[in-house]
Amino acid sequence: MSRRIGVVTFPGSLDDRDTQRAIRLAGAEPVALWHKDKGLSGVDAVVLPGGFSYGDYLRAGSISRFSPVMETVIAQARSGMPVLGICNGFQILTEAHLLPGAMLGNDHLHFICRDQKLRVENATTAWTTDYTAGQEIHIPLKNMDGRYVADERTLDELEAEGRVVFRYVGEGFTGYPPAEHAGPNGALRGIAGICNAEGNVVGLMPHPEHASDPLVGTGRTDGLPFFTSILRNLISA
Repeated sequence: MSRRIGVVTFPGSLDDRDTQRAIRLAGAEPVALWHKDKGLSGVDAVVLPGGFSYGDYLRAGSISRFSPVMETVIAQARSGMPVLGICNGFQILTEAHLLPGAMLGNDHLHFICRDQKLRVENATTAWTTDYTAGQEIHIPLKNMDGRYVADERTLDELEAEGRVVFRYVGEGFTGYPPAEHAGPNGALRGIAGICNAEGNVVGLMPHPEHASDPLVGTGRTDGLPFFTSILRNLISA
């Protein structure tokens, strides 16, 4: 039985088709969802892709959070449906309070577009079981508002509960600990991605869909396990 993964397109989404391609490469069936849809067409999981939804007016993701489709996504996520937010999708997840914290402008005030090294901190979420904890991978990073922030209590809870899923590592910063502010965009504790307490909702700033096809981009496929992980977990559920 084919597993169907929905990809939501908002006005200003840029990476929805690349995400659909990655899902197809993993062996699942991608389903295009529109931001005005109120239903999810019977999909088994949802991806909120990257881009600049609604032009990033007000705050990145703040308008998309109120799209009709998000009412259903929020309800289904709280009922256990796997949801992945990539870049702008991560911003939307924080605005929807499915993930804690917020995304602010990069501390250097410049747009980032580079191949970024990450460390997998949590390989037990619905989207990361095909990785191993401590594994270092390279995933493209492209954002203007990618600086993850939260209050100290929230940061400490994320650390204690193992909910930091990915952390930036590489040149120009030392990671956490001991650096308080680390990463290519000033993200607190070098956080590149987090999950909710149940592990079904994951958000990250880098773009795994751009590292899923050996014939595209750098030729790396370090991002494909996001999509094979969720397919494997859906099949075994």
